[in-house]
Parts: sequence; structure tokens; C-alpha cells
Amino acid sequence: MPQSLAVNLIHLVFSTKNRKPLLVETVRPELFAYQAGVLEKWNSPALRIGGEADHVHILFRLSKNYPLSKVVEEVKKSSSKWMKTRIASNADFAWQNGYAAFSVSQSRVSDVERYIQQQPDHHRAASFREELRLLLGRHGLEYDERYLWD
Repeated sequence: MPQSLAVNLIHLVFSTKNRKPLLVETVRPELFAYQAGVLEKWNSPALRIGGEADHVHILFRLSKNYPLSKVVEEVKKSSSKWMKTRIASNADFAWQNGYAAFSVSQSRVSDVERYIQQQPDHHRAASFREELRLLLGRHGLEYDERYLWD
């Protein structure tokens, strides 16, 4: 085949450092738009971004030209800098060190988009910790609880 073709759909989840509720409702739309712009620069367009005061969910199409870790690093680094300049009280804003990323089949994209869109409803009944444990279990990812939170 003379060309390289790939579709890598990723559901990315990460939280603020120590899950501080710093993503206030009024700033989230701008933050999510900013993150979408960063992803676009890395040829990894966002399909849906959402979240709550302490975490973000991003569904995006990972470029075949960049590793996941680099794209995630750029989204987190750039949006952390943006958050620090956006609100004076966020001078020490930081994302958690790690992240969780799950592959998504094309047939499940609308389900994941709906899941991300319904974050406010979902978190009336479950905390971010409960949600992340559920996602990790659903995807068969083993983890050490001691290193899951920072």
C-alpha cells in the first residue's frame, strides 16, 4: 500500500492536580475550545470535550504522525498555561501527572460523545474517583490504587 492510513479514536480522561474543583462552569467552554485548538494543531481533531470542575474528558482522533503521550502532553501543558493566565487565582493551576486513555471503536463514538455530554448528570450520582475506577475496569486496565491519584 503506497500510503499510510489510520483511524485511532481516543477517549482521554485527566483531572486537575489533587482533583481541585478549579474548572468553574464559566471557564469550561473557553477551556474546551482552547484544548480543541491545541489538538487541531497536532492533527488530532477533537470530536467532543466536556467535564466537570475537577476533570476533563476528550474524545479525539489521534493523528497517525504523533504518539498519544506527546499529544496529551501538549494539550495538558498548553491548557495549564492558559488556565494560569485566564484567572488570577489560578496562578498555581496544574493538571494531575497522569491520564487515562481508552481506544474507541467507530461504532461506539456516539455513545462516548453522549457520555461526555452528560457529565453533569453523571456526577450527581458518582464522584470522579468512582467514575475513573469504573472506566478502568470496563476497559480491563489493571492499576495500582497507590499511584492512581496525585
